[in-house]
Amino acid sequence: MSQKTFGQALNEALTIALEIDETVFIAGEGVGVSIHQDPNMATHGLLEKFGSKRVKDTPVSEAAIAGLAVGASCLGLRPIVEIMFFPFITLASDMLVNHAGKLRYMSGGKSSFPMTVRVKAGVGFGAGSQHSHNLESWIAHSPGLKIVWPSTPQDAKGLLLSAIFDPDPVIVVEDMMLYRMPGEVPVGDIRTPLGKARMVRPGTECTIVAYGAALYTVMKALAPLNEQGISCEVIDLRSLVPLDKACILDSVRRTGRLVVVHEACRFCGFGAELAAMVAEEAFDALKGPVKRVGAPQSPVPTAPTHEKIFKPDPENVVLAVREAMGK
Repeated sequence: MSQKTFGQALNEALTIALEIDETVFIAGEGVGVSIHQDPNMATHGLLEKFGSKRVKDTPVSEAAIAGLAVGASCLGLRPIVEIMFFPFITLASDMLVNHAGKLRYMSGGKSSFPMTVRVKAGVGFGAGSQHSHNLESWIAHSPGLKIVWPSTPQDAKGLLLSAIFDPDPVIVVEDMMLYRMPGEVPVGDIRTPLGKARMVRPGTECTIVAYGAALYTVMKALAPLNEQGISCEVIDLRSLVPLDKACILDSVRRTGRLVVVHEACRFCGFGAELAAMVAEEAFDALKGPVKRVGAPQSPVPTAPTHEKIFKPDPENVVLAVREAMGK
């Protein structure tokens, strides 16, 4: 094990992938220039180490970047492209949704199209609505695309490596609020399986599911919940598609309650799918209503005071759990 920040763990994963497979290359806006000279940024130092053939700066065109990835994957390469902020994925959506996600199906399952799209996300850095809109439910709704969202340095490395060497297109969402978070990371080529959630903490009375930075909002809510005598089981989803349904359903069948927490808008957010799944497949186990904690149906504000109100906080989680408990 070694001590790494979240960003350094991503960098280590990219370094390993470039070293062990000559078909891997990186492309994106500024991936090799000064804006990434912060050692906590994922592509720090990679241009100097691997050269411009393997680490390519691109024009400011998300559609072109995604098109480059699709075309390269069709030719047998393993592209890793970066979309600088999550809302910008709308500009790349035709190539991702209408091409990358459908090519395996259109080949009758005979061909694979490996490509990884790294996306920066998060709420809390004052960048405004055009840089902070989390769109994971859009990706999850698009057949053929996988999406993962690590919340620890170890999973940042493990999920990214699994994504790079997966035969299908994978979106890896990197929460910018976690880039400088330290943690223990195994040395070498480690891979976190796609589609496997992580049990963070066992509990008996309520299941709480979260992912990314929202997990730490949940963890801050546990102390006041414990003081109120409420035992919560916490699950870090890690992988949205494929989804670890068994982990969630097994937990809900034990606790009888579910609260889902994410920073995306609550309305039509990914939590709605989890709520529907539990209502359909574990209804008899429920002892109270499924509760969702998310952002309001509004663009993300820029002002720090407004952004703080927009972003779900531990008090929101405590209230949702109490309502699920009927208290």
